[in-house]
Amino acid sequence: MHKEVLFEMMRTLVAIFISLIIAFIIIFFVSTQPTEALSKFLIGPFSKIRYFSNVIEMSIPLIFNGLAISVMFQANQFNVGAEGAFFMGAVAATIVGITMNLPVGVHSIFAIICGGLLGGFLLFIPAILKTKWNANELVSSLMLNYILYYLGIFIINYYLRDVNAGYMVSYKLNSSALIPKLIPGTRLHYGVLFAVAMIVIIYYFMYRTKWGYAIRMTGLNEKFAEYSGIRVNFVILYAQIIGGIIAGMGGAIELLGMYTRFEWQKLPGYGWDGVIVAILARNNPVLVPLAAFFLSYLRIGADLMARMTDVPSEVVSVIQALVIMLVAAESFMAKWRHKMVIKQAKEEISMANGGNSR
Repeated sequence: MHKEVLFEMMRTLVAIFISLIIAFIIIFFVSTQPTEALSKFLIGPFSKIRYFSNVIEMSIPLIFNGLAISVMFQANQFNVGAEGAFFMGAVAATIVGITMNLPVGVHSIFAIICGGLLGGFLLFIPAILKTKWNANELVSSLMLNYILYYLGIFIINYYLRDVNAGYMVSYKLNSSALIPKLIPGTRLHYGVLFAVAMIVIIYYFMYRTKWGYAIRMTGLNEKFAEYSGIRVNFVILYAQIIGGIIAGMGGAIELLGMYTRFEWQKLPGYGWDGVIVAILARNNPVLVPLAAFFLSYLRIGADLMARMTDVPSEVVSVIQALVIMLVAAESFMAKWRHKMVIKQAKEEISMANGGNSR
């Protein structure tokens, strides 16, 4: 198992390397200042504290959505409802942040809890559809995202909209609900600590508890899990609910840490980014922050490159697409895996024969 994990990590790194090389070639062809463009892309995020803090702050929602998707994917549930749960988690935090007056600290934590609970409840819908009527969770969660989007926009625009603001936004959140900044002069907030705590919690849950074990076994082989006494339908339910809770909390933290009022008029896209992060991390909670940091670093670097040179930031989309295609391709580096399996089998046979001879 250790060698299999090592192989997957190497395969992902090779995919990233190939994608970056192709992106660099594209930049050299389209840019009149390719050296400067590459410098801004690769080194730019490290050039100032503010830029690097942008990388960390963008990683926060990616971590939450990556963890949410990873939990559901490990149960072999292709639920992409993290996008809608994230959005509605922010809506729930907006309602709590505007309509309630609570002490500093308590207010933001309560808003985050409400966002998480709403996200979990909403992803219970595709989960129950799957367990009761065997409805495809990919289709039901995909459609649910748009239902939640229009529901959230309706709530904000018809009940919480600030008509004096001049554009479609909510009233300002109470200051007690906002998550304070971690580093003065930047937008990096204490939500990063919530993200770190969630990584630890999900890792412990997935690899140190019987419930996490049940999720992993159900994802590996549903029939075997059922034969072993695992209540598969129950596992499918709570895996998706947990994913919704994590995504909802992520939406609440993103809103309270980065905004003073609800400003989104479309789905922010972090749920889809969570799928990319989960794929890069191979659904491993420990690797999720690394994958989130990598994706965030690419985007901040591409943004700096676009603002300071003649290369558009869309080049990062090329890198993302190539990485996903290569990582998802089962045949990519399959020969190396085959050789590794044969070598490992020979070693095990040799060790067994050595033991028998003694």
